[in-house]
Amino acid sequence: MSWFESFVLGLVQGLTEFLPISSSAHLRLTAAFAGWHDPGAAFTAITQIGTEAAVIIYFRKDIGRIISMWARSLTNRELRHDHDAQMGWLVIVGSIPIGVLGITLKDAIEGPFRDLRLIATTLIVMGVVLGIADRLAARDETGGRHRAAKQRKTLTDLSVKDGLVYGVCQAMALIPGVSRSGATISGGLLMGYTRESAARYSFLLAIPAVLASGVFELKDAGEGHVAWGPTVFATLIAFVVGYAVIAWFMKFISQKSFMPFVVYRILLGIALFALVAAGTLTPHAGETAG
Repeated sequence: MSWFESFVLGLVQGLTEFLPISSSAHLRLTAAFAGWHDPGAAFTAITQIGTEAAVIIYFRKDIGRIISMWARSLTNRELRHDHDAQMGWLVIVGSIPIGVLGITLKDAIEGPFRDLRLIATTLIVMGVVLGIADRLAARDETGGRHRAAKQRKTLTDLSVKDGLVYGVCQAMALIPGVSRSGATISGGLLMGYTRESAARYSFLLAIPAVLASGVFELKDAGEGHVAWGPTVFATLIAFVVGYAVIAWFMKFISQKSFMPFVVYRILLGIALFALVAAGTLTPHAGETAG
């Protein structure tokens, strides 16, 4: 991998990690369109450490408060009913599904799941799911001619059951094209949470899973499967760009809907199917490119 490739891929990772359009799919597609070698699941996991570092800094006050209260609640029973202490446990519970499936499906994640036809399918299907979830949220928020607006849930309403559902949704993002934020935000909206609450918990829930995945994949870099220099460079680029994107995205969703992302996902999926059908791209394009 050249330094230019690492710069572009780091930029793509930072731009797409927090948007509900799938960063892993865009890294895969960038390599395919450019005729580069597929950066692979290990490269993706390591560069995601950069974007998760951006999450930690952006939500540092929330994270610090949650960790502090959770740790204190281990020895003080009275604090176990505190919202921040409960959030600590809910993040742990919600991380279980992706941890189990990530290890179980490791070979598929690094192989068959990177087929461009599967990516096109997940882009479209999850785009439709996000669109439906977004419309339901908008209907509750605005009400209608014959119905009053409905109060949606916030993170103070988060239960163990909902935390597990969030976790299952996050685990779906092991398939490129699904999108970690897209799946968890869709799940949150369908469970009745506000856009801001769904996005905030989605980002907090991703921290343990992404950091664990990135650290696990570091051994591939040590064994020579991933080039250290370009990978670290891409991770730094992803961090800087990712921080700017998350700040913009949190402001965007407080005022706008997810429909632009829905349309983008569906159009990209259709275009990808058309390119594969026309022979312009093969389902495994980039996997053997130099």
